[in-house]
Amino acid sequence: MRVKSPGTALLKAIAVVAIVLWSLAPIVFMVMSSIKPGQDIFAVPPHWSFTPTFTHYATLWSKWQGFFTGLWNSLIITVGATLLVIVASTMAGFAYSRTRTPFLQKSATFLIVVRLLPPIVVTLPLFGVVNLLGLNDTHLILVLLYATFFVSLGTILMRTFIDQIPYELDEAAKVDGAGRWTILWTVIRPLARQGMMAVSVFVIVYAWNEFLFAFIFTSTKSKTAPLVISEMMGSMDGVDWGVLFAASTVQLLPVLLFVMFMQKHLVAGLTGGAVKG
Repeated sequence: MRVKSPGTALLKAIAVVAIVLWSLAPIVFMVMSSIKPGQDIFAVPPHWSFTPTFTHYATLWSKWQGFFTGLWNSLIITVGATLLVIVASTMAGFAYSRTRTPFLQKSATFLIVVRLLPPIVVTLPLFGVVNLLGLNDTHLILVLLYATFFVSLGTILMRTFIDQIPYELDEAAKVDGAGRWTILWTVIRPLARQGMMAVSVFVIVYAWNEFLFAFIFTSTKSKTAPLVISEMMGSMDGVDWGVLFAASTVQLLPVLLFVMFMQKHLVAGLTGGAVKG
């Protein structure tokens, strides 16, 4: 067995530390700035020692109630899109995994191509259709758009995961008189749970932070938190950076905690289909 040299191990450790610092530095700066006095946020040199204050959060609550309404809208849309993607991806992944036809195998390539399209390509053609259907500025339109944008990736992940579930379990269920829907619900669904969790992480992170679709297809009633944060940056009174960082921290915290909680399931879900048993 080849033994790694101390120099190689040291370089890898330095690279990992550099990547972690690069990723965490903006988050740490944002959170610290949200509890710093306004005059200390962009002080040069930076003030590492300061008395924490929650004035910015109080101002956010009193002046920007629309932000918390936006958080509620984001929650509704994110949950709706996630449930829709999980249901559709699981059923489609089951069909792709258990039904081997030339058409389905070729259409899998189409799923990948659709996923590679940038969202801006479809927004303008959809605008007229959305207005015609009366779906503009509704939660439903964003749920459908987010689900449509991620169901292809979810289907590919679920197909890969379901491929690892022994087909003999399906045959045993058929012997007992189970149909395809019963097999999907009682056999496949419990065993594919970690794959479903992995898909949910991707959808939740995307839907919670998405800006482009929300900016184009919503205006007042279904406005999401990222849109309200953008309004803070364009406020006629000038940018209150402390309040902006407080809002960004509040908006980041739920999805950050969710990803940390789901990290084990995410890794298991993504690697579950890596090795065929």
